[in-house]
Amino acid sequence: MNLEDQIAKIVRSHGAEFYDTETVNENDQTIYRVYITKDGGVDLDTCADISNDLSPLLDVHPPVGGKYFLEVSSPGIERTLKKPRHFQSAVGERVKLKIAGGEKLRGILESADEEGIILRNKEGEHRYSYPQILKARTYFDWANNS
Repeated sequence: MNLEDQIAKIVRSHGAEFYDTETVNENDQTIYRVYITKDGGVDLDTCADISNDLSPLLDVHPPVGGKYFLEVSSPGIERTLKKPRHFQSAVGERVKLKIAGGEKLRGILESADEEGIILRNKEGEHRYSYPQILKARTYFDWANNS
């Protein structure tokens, strides 16, 4: 079982789902972030409980070299989409894509499977395979949701 599988198992034991990880450097500190999702939203108590349970695992299997800080949080309303399951969980949401060749698109994610996605925008429906998608993220239309 790889480290992400072990993290996912701990996250699931708290009634949440493992979303992704990232390692960032902020203010000369390395931060290892574990992103989780949960029906009804992620609260601070859940993040703290998962962090407490992950710490012993990460002490034995460090996710990065050197000193780091562990942070457990929600990926947020505007989140990066990398894996097929990320796209599948975002069906029906607004997404921004950067496609190979530099084209930038916005639209509604109509569907997603293991091969790719269908994006609907004012030009119609378009299918993109995952290798064609360089960057993707959900976005919230703040102007129309007040």
